[in-house]
Amino acid sequence: MLYISCKDVVFTDGSNEVLKGINLDIEQGECVSIVGHSGSGKSTFLKLLSGLISPTSGDIFVGAQSIDDYKPSLYRRKVSYCFQQPYLFGRTVRDNVEFPFQIHGKRVDWDRVHELLDLFQMPHSYIDKLNVDLSGGEKQRLCLIRSLINDPDVILLDEVTSALDANNTLIVESVLQHMHKEQDKTILAITHNEEQSRRYVNRRITIEAGRIVNEEVL
Repeated sequence: MLYISCKDVVFTDGSNEVLKGINLDIEQGECVSIVGHSGSGKSTFLKLLSGLISPTSGDIFVGAQSIDDYKPSLYRRKVSYCFQQPYLFGRTVRDNVEFPFQIHGKRVDWDRVHELLDLFQMPHSYIDKLNVDLSGGEKQRLCLIRSLINDPDVILLDEVTSALDANNTLIVESVLQHMHKEQDKTILAITHNEEQSRRYVNRRITIEAGRIVNEEVL
């Protein structure tokens, strides 16, 4: 079932045309890697899909509905975006896992929190650990947990393993593979790692100079 559809999407920043007419359809449950040189427009494309910025022209549909027609709070629950550099809230792990519930006025679902901690191989005792005491890999895993707490349908990842060691990278990849295969999540992930771009995905898209120049079914 078609889930994400981009129709002639253009994004211009001043005089710079960053994206030059993106046409792309993503089926529900696909796991897609996005590759290309730095400055090719990959991160801008994910920011458009996340709703952080709006296209200069063209249309983006998610779940057969234009993203312009969603209430922002609903869209943030439906589509999750995780940045390359981990940014933590408050002082503790607890502050970060409670935040997604608080902004939606919901009671904290500790079963969901513990489920994600287990998936990302972080002990439940970490709940009251200080942010400053976390390793870089733990901070990135916590950011992923925070972005997944509301059980989004679409997961957008911007080089989230680029600064991780081999062990942390495998942990993150195993979770994404689980969510792709077992939970039918739609995942789009930017990576500069050639092996990773083919390892757990079913399609690979190459963006160069603001255009999709190649698509491979894997």
